[in-house]
Amino acid sequence: MLIRSRRDFLKDTLRSVTALGAVGSMAKFGEMNALAAPGGNYQALVCVFLLGGNDGHNTVIPISTAQQNYSAYQQNRGGLVIPQNALLPIANGGDAYGLHPSLVEIQGLYNQGKAAVLANVGMMVQPMSRAAYLANHNSALVPSALFSHSDQSAQWQTGIPAGTGSSGWGGRITDLVQVQNSAGIFPAVTATSGCELFCTGVNTSPATVPPPYNGSSSPTGMATLGSLAPNTASGLQQLLQFSNGVQLVQSANTVLTNGNNYANTLTKLLASAPALNTVFPANNPLAAQLRTVANVMSVRGQLGLNRQIFFCVLDGFDTHSAQMATQTPLLQQLSQAVSAFYQATLELGIDGAVTTFTASEFGRTLTPSGTDGSDHAWGNHHFIIGSNVSGGKFYGNFPLLAPGGPNDAGTRGVLLPTTALDQYGATLAQWFGVPAANLPTVFPNIGNFGSNNLGFLG
Repeated sequence: MLIRSRRDFLKDTLRSVTALGAVGSMAKFGEMNALAAPGGNYQALVCVFLLGGNDGHNTVIPISTAQQNYSAYQQNRGGLVIPQNALLPIANGGDAYGLHPSLVEIQGLYNQGKAAVLANVGMMVQPMSRAAYLANHNSALVPSALFSHSDQSAQWQTGIPAGTGSSGWGGRITDLVQVQNSAGIFPAVTATSGCELFCTGVNTSPATVPPPYNGSSSPTGMATLGSLAPNTASGLQQLLQFSNGVQLVQSANTVLTNGNNYANTLTKLLASAPALNTVFPANNPLAAQLRTVANVMSVRGQLGLNRQIFFCVLDGFDTHSAQMATQTPLLQQLSQAVSAFYQATLELGIDGAVTTFTASEFGRTLTPSGTDGSDHAWGNHHFIIGSNVSGGKFYGNFPLLAPGGPNDAGTRGVLLPTTALDQYGATLAQWFGVPAANLPTVFPNIGNFGSNNLGFLG
């Protein structure tokens, strides 16, 4: 049992709160004012990554627009078609669209002006027409390994279309706003499902705070030295403090020590914080993550943080088969979770200071694979949610659903993005406080695109 306890401690502490490098002095833990009020200029970004490549064609569907109507969708979706009378209607000016039937709560937020749709966004090097893509699809003008899960997940998180990069755009944004967190005693970037590339900066490092275990209402499942038997804790403390001159081992000890300190601090603060009244749906992994995010936000003042970025993951969107049965509950989890989280930000009084946005490595083909699935594609549609969002409308250009048409990179409805990830992220970054002059530090190719602010944030 003793060996198992040690192994669990090491595993959970590394998973719980890992921060390598100087993210505030450890001495600040002794200087914390537990009654500190949150700063008036607080802002947070919450990325919800739909891992596997969500099918945007069945997420946002044209019903009657100036360019096309429902028949354009119906004629090409085969066995994946959703009946028009099942769609959740939303309007974009004079155009009518429908959301997937599972997105009831997001429809409500959209109609309240608290959510917007960004159409046909994707990883790009520069603007690309169909003719240019067909002539240059194997060149440096197109993102490398375009239809690969691992490569496109990495590129979406790093903002680097060639290769994978070593830091993410969430981390690099944090690098540029460190002055806002000068009193911080906890990392400004937090992941709830492992610190992916998105979280890692050049000069800042992230934390991972897992959601509750076993359905517990406890705000965190972090392990700390204090949670172990005295002899186990004492032995591990001695190991962590022992200097053996091996740099790799010393670095690992630093990670564990910092992680334990962060875990202790956050655990104590969350244990004494008032419980949220907002009810999050049960048996929903994304809701569990977003409840943890809301709990961490509730102690933002005590953590000394005026800027925070969070990264959550909802997995399972790689729907080569059984798409209808798979995507339907996943989108329901997304809709219910982000709606509950929005209600929590209202309860905390920070709904205008928190922007939640979706991401996914790529979209999927318009035409099915076989009869009940879709394949890897490119451009996709995403949601932005918050009281600060200029919602109830679309941003970007909704594509023509025509295989082999002007918005298709091939013959199956592989959408050529009409908005770049760089523009999406740059809009979020500027709202967060990054000056326009510093955007190339975050998105090196932003100068290739006509606008660096899409206008979806007030």
